[in-house]
Amino acid sequence: MKLSVQISRGIESLFGTRDENIRVLETGLNVKTHLLNDSLEIEGDEEDVVRAASILEDYVALVREGVVFTNGDLNGYLRVVAEDPDVQLRGLVSSGKQRNFGKKTLAPKTINQRRYVDAIDRNDLVFGIGPAGTGKTYLAVAMAVSALLGKRVSRIILTRPAVEAGERLGFLPGTLQEKVDPYLRPLYDALYDMLDSDRIEKLLERNVIEVAPIAFMRGRTLNDSFIILDEAQNSTAEQMKMVLTRLGFNSKMVVTGDITQIDLPAGKRSGLLDAVDILRGTEGISFVNFDERDVVRHTLVQRIVRAYERFQEQVLGRQLTLKLAEPERRDGGEGAGAPPEETLESVSGDAA
Repeated sequence: MKLSVQISRGIESLFGTRDENIRVLETGLNVKTHLLNDSLEIEGDEEDVVRAASILEDYVALVREGVVFTNGDLNGYLRVVAEDPDVQLRGLVSSGKQRNFGKKTLAPKTINQRRYVDAIDRNDLVFGIGPAGTGKTYLAVAMAVSALLGKRVSRIILTRPAVEAGERLGFLPGTLQEKVDPYLRPLYDALYDMLDSDRIEKLLERNVIEVAPIAFMRGRTLNDSFIILDEAQNSTAEQMKMVLTRLGFNSKMVVTGDITQIDLPAGKRSGLLDAVDILRGTEGISFVNFDERDVVRHTLVQRIVRAYERFQEQVLGRQLTLKLAEPERRDGGEGAGAPPEETLESVSGDAA
């Protein structure tokens, strides 16, 4: 199949340095392009050609509206939209613009953060998976605050498993809420960054914003809500299923976690790992994976994440080599484990 898309402006930035941008589109969608006088001809399978034409039409419209693409940004955008058929170029560019989140004005800083914000806009259930410092929780809370202030939802539910990170804190004094609050502190931190403290206190008193451990979710149906399950790698499979099935009408849910920091007891499988295996490919659910390039903390954090990933790969490689190695045989031949013949004879002689 062949289609032509009229391109009157922005042809240089579309192709990029040494045509690297257009090659991303060709390789990602398995199509060929031919530049004509005032248009770009696309050739390939029908589905791929239609998808490529849609991306190029978005590009043409955005350039006409005055959007200026830097070479690196457009290359990143095209990689994302070529890989993910659910992502539109216009939505990805729009998600990168500054937004008001309460008292904060934020703009996603990386391509994956933009995919994440766009996915939350488009889907009712989004999984944000990746290392610490990539903005998974912070952006989710920002989107929840934006939805509440825009009256798209009537309440925010923030929850996470109350699991100790490799420590035993023992008995904690105080009320039940005071006992679990330390585990939920990162969620409070993000909230206080978005809204004035007085306003948060009032919203918490009226249960418009609810911060609670995962056990408090059982038996509830959460309608007209924005739900965030944070640190989901520390939920069990049963807890994960329970929380996911709380989703009610006109509600959104964002699940965040880092599968490299599981603090569950030995033998307990993470509910986040289960959810990824079971729900991948389900319509209406989006998975956004972050990596060390999305870390927006101190530059050392990126290096730390990379170093740990390299170390884990080396350990896994050594373990795999050990498992594949042929175990040594102690008896040197067949009949392993059987006692020698003379032993059997002496035994039978004694019995006689």
